[in-house]
Amino acid sequence: MTDQIWIQTSFHPAFKCGGWAYVRRQGAEASGQAGGARYTTPQRMALTALVAALKGLPPGPVAIQMDDGAVARTAALIAAGRPPQGDAAPTEDLDLWAQLTAALAGRKPAFAIARPSKATPTGFAAAWAELARDKANAQGAFASAIPRPNLAKVPGLLL
Repeated sequence: MTDQIWIQTSFHPAFKCGGWAYVRRQGAEASGQAGGARYTTPQRMALTALVAALKGLPPGPVAIQMDDGAVARTAALIAAGRPPQGDAAPTEDLDLWAQLTAALAGRKPAFAIARPSKATPTGFAAAWAELARDKANAQGAFASAIPRPNLAKVPGLLL
């Protein structure tokens, strides 16, 4: 079975704070994490979430649904061994792009753009991303695991 990852981000342009969350299914196991930062960008939040979601995942195929189409398209090119060149190459967040390039090595990701919808892992991740954004705005940068009892309530996540 292909591992699955659902990623959602939330950004508040007035406060320039953002949050992210992912839910990951590996076989019958589920895990997730949420985090956020002040003075950030939507792209940085999407990259941070994708790098965190891939961390510790064994090489192989993985289906990734995320809400940032630009990051998904560029990551798909990197994974295919065709990183963007020239004007199309990323110019910001190079530290995270380097981490993502390393994290994609040996993987066969299939990216899809997913907007949140209720009673799905994307909706669950979106709610946690908003919570993370608000927490980061109030308390600063953080990342923490989503508790297992919460993950157990996600429809369609567990087998």
